[in-house]
Amino acid sequence: MIALPIDELRGLGRLETTADEVTGLTIDSRRVEPGDLFVAVRGGVAFVDEARAAGAAATLVPDDDFAAMAAIGSAIRERTTSQIVGITGSTGKTSTKDILAALCRPHRKTVAAEASFNAELGVPLTLGRLEPGTELCICELAMRGFGQIADLCRIARPTLGAITAIGPVHLEFVGSIEGVARAKAELLEALPEGATAVVPAGVPALERYLRAGLQVVRIGEDVRLVSFEHGRLVADVLGDRVELDFPLRAPYQAENALVALAVYSALGLPLDEVGEGAEEIELSRLRGEEISLPGGGVLINDCWNANPASMKAAVQQLASRASGGRRVAVLGGMAELGSDGPRYHREIGALLDAEGIDVVIGVGELARGYETGEWVQNAGEAAGCLSELLEPGDIVLVKGSRSVGLERVAENFL
Repeated sequence: MIALPIDELRGLGRLETTADEVTGLTIDSRRVEPGDLFVAVRGGVAFVDEARAAGAAATLVPDDDFAAMAAIGSAIRERTTSQIVGITGSTGKTSTKDILAALCRPHRKTVAAEASFNAELGVPLTLGRLEPGTELCICELAMRGFGQIADLCRIARPTLGAITAIGPVHLEFVGSIEGVARAKAELLEALPEGATAVVPAGVPALERYLRAGLQVVRIGEDVRLVSFEHGRLVADVLGDRVELDFPLRAPYQAENALVALAVYSALGLPLDEVGEGAEEIELSRLRGEEISLPGGGVLINDCWNANPASMKAAVQQLASRASGGRRVAVLGGMAELGSDGPRYHREIGALLDAEGIDVVIGVGELARGYETGEWVQNAGEAAGCLSELLEPGDIVLVKGSRSVGLERVAENFL
């Protein structure tokens, strides 16, 4: 990390140190390295002694977890000249971040958010990995309501922004698709004059936030998919033809790749060399990872989260998989959809029937709304049910909101 003077930490809480500066940031005592600052958030005060024993240069028990981490992240941000990319969106932001980071690393010294480090703790932790020589930092920005992305942008101060998609997520908190666009557009409002904004084309609710001072690149118009077959991705990027051997096979990942290509181009990186990082693309856990099953089957572990758009894409991808076995969907409910939740669940249920998915297991109370297939109460029951009905060659999709905990299903087969 860029060295941070101890004086920057005073007034944030109970600070203990004998050092003049810290050279790392963590909130996990198990990851402490010599010279680090350990911030004891969420009950971490119980691990302060463990952090000191591991070599922490300073420990901080904050008066306010989020305020302290914001102040630390902001202080680090002040000390870097790196380009900062902010990525948000209703779907695909983590995968887009992963793809973009892999494409950029051969050309720029790059730091990218780990997993889904995308909120009040995760964004400062991402900035805490910046080094003096870092050239590019890719931050993922999440929200569950108005003002949250604006708060994160005040910490990260992005110089380039990308919105992957606008769809029905967190409607319980923002009310409508228009509310989603308004919340996501806080990223656009935070960008400096002349910055590039990468956005999906054809979203009227978002267009009103695209001020004149931004260089706007629209996915689907300025950057578009030409073809995607057998892992060969061909795209038109602002008039340049790009061909890429892409290690991911799902069509929705090709759409995420378009956003990554648009940002890559906006960063001034060479499109004729973009393939150098493609083979290093590795998605964060629980996002479409494939696990081999006995008898030649596959379990698609996509259970990090779910909303109507991502669920539709995953079901369609399952339906398209060629296999000698059945297509099986183990689906938790989709949370935070407000009063429209039942309708969205019925629509996914109708899609499952229309796509001819052979076996459906709904998991948790919300999943009753799919109105198709079998139903079980929790992830543990789902794992048992799947074990009993699984046949050789089956292709299994596991997907649902985080609250359902469907990772237990996949763990049963590891």
